[in-house]
Amino acid sequence: MTTVIENPLRASTHIERTPQPCAIVVFGATGDLTHRKLVPALYNLAVDKLLPPNFAIIGFARRPWSDDYFREEMLKGVQEFSRRKPDPKIWESFAQNLYYVQSEFDNVEGYQKLKDFLDKLDSEKGLGGNRLYYLSASPSYYETIVERLGDVGLSGRSRRAEQGYTRIIIEKPFGHDLQSARELNDLLHQFFSEDQIFRIDHYLGKETVQNILVFRFANSIFEPIWNRNYIDHVQITAAESIGIEGRGKYYEESGALRDMMQSHLLQLLNLVAMEPPVAFDANSVRDEKVKVLRAIRPIRGNAVADQVVRGQYGPGLIDGKEVPGYRQEPNVDPNSVTETYVAIKLFIDNWRWQGVPIYMRTGKRLKKRVTEIAIQFKQPPLLLFGQQTDGIIEPNVLALRIQPDEGISLTVSVKTPGTRLNIRPVKMEFLYGTGFGIEPPEAYERLLLDAMIGDSTLFTRHDEVEASWAFITDILDAWKQLPPPQFPNYESGSWGPRDADRLLYRDGREWRWL
Repeated sequence: MTTVIENPLRASTHIERTPQPCAIVVFGATGDLTHRKLVPALYNLAVDKLLPPNFAIIGFARRPWSDDYFREEMLKGVQEFSRRKPDPKIWESFAQNLYYVQSEFDNVEGYQKLKDFLDKLDSEKGLGGNRLYYLSASPSYYETIVERLGDVGLSGRSRRAEQGYTRIIIEKPFGHDLQSARELNDLLHQFFSEDQIFRIDHYLGKETVQNILVFRFANSIFEPIWNRNYIDHVQITAAESIGIEGRGKYYEESGALRDMMQSHLLQLLNLVAMEPPVAFDANSVRDEKVKVLRAIRPIRGNAVADQVVRGQYGPGLIDGKEVPGYRQEPNVDPNSVTETYVAIKLFIDNWRWQGVPIYMRTGKRLKKRVTEIAIQFKQPPLLLFGQQTDGIIEPNVLALRIQPDEGISLTVSVKTPGTRLNIRPVKMEFLYGTGFGIEPPEAYERLLLDAMIGDSTLFTRHDEVEASWAFITDILDAWKQLPPPQFPNYESGSWGPRDADRLLYRDGREWRWL
């Protein structure tokens, strides 16, 4: 008999996975995110019968589109980016629930028009007044959108519970530093309570990420050794082969430290390093994640030069094709000192992790696209086979592959066939695609469904955001006082700057070959 273990990140509420009728309002609906991710995700939820029978998706943006034109553009997005190509009958039924409201983001009349339209849909479709707002617009408009929602009585605090639920999803970047993150949190809390705010990080919707806690806490062979006594070090890599993809203006203001390290990589670290929560509910899980962030040893002043490496890609080859350097990209300063690569060595000062170095790296235009968490265990205290084997005995490594080819592998040493004692590493590997024979849903499918249901486990809380920014802001402040590196300092198609290799070499370690 097969026992099905429920994913603890999904076991928080034990409620039906089909949400109540609702209206989903996407601010900035003509942008790339809606077309590539949000509407394809919602379409796939409809195919899987995970959307409520009555729903509406309203695009709100500045372009003068009609309902019909909005539907045509979203169909193109589903055709190109959905994991399932649109079925004509299903799409026809789905598209009837797509609408469009044209307005400038600062025009209060547009929000009044939106309110009137939502009230009309409530009456016609029986949506119960349930509202989910998705901020897919530029972060520069977040304050304006939230305030205008409050002006016309559409915010969470201006609506009574009997009028239905009101929730808001905020895309990253959530702030630019610690101060701006606090200011944005304060603004949101003027109009919404914390349980109405869903700060989204799509990495938390990926199948392997969700299974980190299951893997740790549902398998007794790993949890006893998940500590400083047995783990030598941890590596977390988020490598991209693409460049900035026309986002020069955004990236000049962000850089890799803000864009990837503050959000995605620290989220992965939280799940790897956290203690078992007292219960698998949203607040208990997030309480433990915040404890990890607060236990990270600050990197300040001169320590930044020793523990943090930044890089910027120059021209090179990706898959045999010549690509330009970062400074040659559109909307990028030809003398830019914005980093496209960051590597960090950090420590978590608590009982479980004291003294264990954690190496994290992320960058663009690297050799290949891969995101992975690798736990390298210590060598046995006495190697019995050192004089009797031809090979070097490699340490055991547990690797959790986030993308591509989501899965888990464990490297162990075995004897090769023959009369000699030759020892070689082999991988015990599990892949989600082949292991279950089904294609896992996209991250946004899971996250949008959770938001509609009201399960905030996979979303970040205000204190979690501020704790991560506190760590990152220390590094940003130190960089302002340090001379910038001589950029570019790594070729496109490489694994990053040589200083990142030296970050590990001086500890007698090296980055994994991926």
